[in-house]
Formats: sequence, structure tokens, C-alpha cells
Amino acid sequence: MTEPDEKSTPSFLNKKDFSKLIESKVLKAAGGTLPARSSYLDAILELCEENNIDVRDAQKYISFPIKKKLETEAEDLHLLKYKRNKLYSL
Repeated sequence: MTEPDEKSTPSFLNKKDFSKLIESKVLKAAGGTLPARSSYLDAILELCEENNIDVRDAQKYISFPIKKKLETEAEDLHLLKYKRNKLYSL
């Protein structure tokens, strides 16, 4: 049995399923490999590792709402060079 030397993309995944998997990882209770209320970035990286998906290929499986949550998370962590305008309610 030979193992593939490159990570291949599973054919069973689509945006809807992958996004559900991301949300379930983020909301997963403590005791797993990720801490409770884990970040979207951590969840995406773990799912890529579990499913042998190259991280660069993961973007085609991430839905728009998850991308926005990931962007907000990255802004809060100062990982982006730009910052979106936010409306703050008083």
C-alpha cells in the first residue's frame, strides 16, 4: 500500500458540509483537541489536517459567512493590514 505524497482533496466535501464542520468545531465542548469556543482559524486548520486538504485549497470550501467571521477574528487579533469600518452602538 502506497501513501500519496501530496494532500488530496476529498470529493465528498462541499461548502455547505465543510462550513457545518467548521461551526461544529468552533462550538465543540472542552475535552477535544480544540479548546471550547475555539477560533475559526484553528477549526479550519484542524479540519484540513483531518481530511488531508491542503490549507491553500480550503478557501473553496469555506462559505461566505464563515469567511466574514474569520475576517472579523483576524481583525480582532491584528492579523490584517487593513481594518473595516465598524458601526458601534452606544
